[in-house]
Amino acid sequence: MIANDYQHWKIETDYNHICWLHFDMKDSRANLLSQEAIGELNGILQSLEKSPPKAIVLVSDKTDSFVFGADIKEFTTLDNRRQALAFLRNGHALMDRLAAMPCTTVSMIHGICMGGGTELSLACDYIIASDDRKTKIALPEIKLGIFPGFGGSVRSVQRCGPLAAMNMMLTGRALSARAAKKIRLLDEIVPQRQLRTAAEHYALKAPPRKPLPWHTRLLNNVLLRPLVAAQMRKQVAQKAKPEHYPAPYALIKLWQQYADKPQRMLKEEILTVADLATTPTARNLVRVFFLQEQLKSQGKQLNFDVEHVHVIGGGIMGGDIAAWCAIQGYSVTVQDQSPEQLAKTIERAQYSFKKKFKRDRRAIRDANDRLMADHRGVGIHRADIVIEAIFEDREVKRKLYADIEPKMKAGAILATNTSSIRLEDLSDCLNDPGRLVGLHFFNPVALMPLVEIIHGEQSDETAVQKALAFGRNIGKLPLDVKSSPGFLVNRILMPYIVEAVTMLDEGIPPEVIDRAATDFGMPMGPIELADAVGLDICKHVAEILSEALSMELPANLKSLPKDRLGKKS
Repeated sequence: MIANDYQHWKIETDYNHICWLHFDMKDSRANLLSQEAIGELNGILQSLEKSPPKAIVLVSDKTDSFVFGADIKEFTTLDNRRQALAFLRNGHALMDRLAAMPCTTVSMIHGICMGGGTELSLACDYIIASDDRKTKIALPEIKLGIFPGFGGSVRSVQRCGPLAAMNMMLTGRALSARAAKKIRLLDEIVPQRQLRTAAEHYALKAPPRKPLPWHTRLLNNVLLRPLVAAQMRKQVAQKAKPEHYPAPYALIKLWQQYADKPQRMLKEEILTVADLATTPTARNLVRVFFLQEQLKSQGKQLNFDVEHVHVIGGGIMGGDIAAWCAIQGYSVTVQDQSPEQLAKTIERAQYSFKKKFKRDRRAIRDANDRLMADHRGVGIHRADIVIEAIFEDREVKRKLYADIEPKMKAGAILATNTSSIRLEDLSDCLNDPGRLVGLHFFNPVALMPLVEIIHGEQSDETAVQKALAFGRNIGKLPLDVKSSPGFLVNRILMPYIVEAVTMLDEGIPPEVIDRAATDFGMPMGPIELADAVGLDICKHVAEILSEALSMELPANLKSLPKDRLGKKS
């Protein structure tokens, strides 16, 4: 029988006396642990304590997700530490009650399980999940300037051991079901169709869980923790300084001080996260989160079903774009004038596939099958999107467009990866200039989430919406940008780099310039960045901006030899 007395939860008790708690957040596409949802579940568990069922199973009624975590909008309303403490204590009360239930508890996960959803699962006796590729599990709070605050920092270490748990929390990285099973976060992974059967097995049999290996438990020893913590800080310091990102250092300190006192650690977790939640870092990272969510919503106005992608240009950018599209599940052909270059492109793609899928041989094989070298450009005829990623030469690009347009099918869009050339200077060679849009990726393609979607004066709105949808569908953050010199990112970046090179002309050592930037909080200095991006690319974009904005170029940039490319040379 299913009770419907709650806004977000439904209760089903079967003939085995298993209580199935269905989470289906009202008026929402995803389940969020809002304060209202937390309060309802806490009340349900309080009632079940009086007359416990054989077992409790937590299950989501959403199609492809379990719980996305806490409601971040509620997080933004915390104006002071007192409010943050109340927010966290409310979450802790639920998790503590769930962990202390006098019956077996099981979390049944299919799809996305993030943050508070993972902490909810950690409070259960068993966690099982589907082996579906949509199933991703994470504790990503570090990306919001905090760390798990509903008991997750303690229970994840108890379940997975300090190295695996701390790595999961310090990186915020999402794990596949297989990866989560490997670190003991999950007790079992099964096909989605067998999830309920597996949940029943754990609910009724309650098989004993294997203890952590002795060498993993040893790392929690009071004598070893300072050494392990020091190594963790060293690794974190390579990417973030404590004055800019205090959360990872606070998490390491919490574990180092209280790992052998879990109840004390739970209390200190609340206090520490409350302190972090009201810092400028946390507030700014939450703002970035909502900006990213806004970008993720781009392109939803139109359903662009892409069956085939054709990439022209087998260099580093073109090859990496092709590999990324194959990773995302698309059939891809990549074209280049040189068969030798194409061979290198396919070889480089193997590295990308292995890095992405690790030891998942089936996924690597499938990605390989989706990517095909296409010296003659046969794939143009069936492509829904043709991506041009050749070198930055206006006339060469125009000649290419005039050649391939007759081969493209109706409705296909032509996307250029140009980093600086205005679309208006490229589109007049086309019979249908409206199909040309910009699709500007950043290097390295696999790591950089932003893609500029550039629209020119003649770009058709449908083509722009298709490009935005494609950017979102390949897992990027698509940003709609007007066609103008440098677009957005390079328009901001190049004056910064040019000013740094000007300081170099004035005799300031490059180490001093870069140190000032990194001390401010930049991940690397402008001189090192220019070297990594490519000195030739920086010079080319700077020349275009210089002409458009009457910006004087420094002598070091003007006189740059053609063979000086920076890191890539």
